[in-house]
Amino acid sequence: MIAKIIIKRRFVEGKTKQVLALLNEIRSRAMQQKGYISGETLMRPDYPQNMAVIATWQNLEDWLSWKENPERHKFEEMLAIYQTRPTEYEEYLLGSAMKSEAGEA
Repeated sequence: MIAKIIIKRRFVEGKTKQVLALLNEIRSRAMQQKGYISGETLMRPDYPQNMAVIATWQNLEDWLSWKENPERHKFEEMLAIYQTRPTEYEEYLLGSAMKSEAGEA
C-alpha cells in the first residue's frame, strides 16, 4: 500500500543553501532505496525557514527501513545542527488503497 510521508522541519535563518544541499543529498540516497517512488521539498513563502518534505514510498515498511538506516541518521544529525526544533514525521497511507481493502469501491 502506497505511503506518503510528510517530514516537517524548522531551520535557523540564513542557512537555506546548506540545508537544501543536505536535503538533496538525502533524497539522492533515498532514490537508491527499495520502495522509493518520489519526493519533493516545500518551503513556506512567508516563513522560508519552515520546510516540509513529502516522500512517496511503495509501502510503509520500505519507508521505515530507510528512516532507521544508519546512513540516513548521519544526514539527520547534520541537519539537526541547523534546526530550531525536532523533526516532525507524519505517515499516511494512500486513501484509495485503504477503501479497496475495506471492501469499498
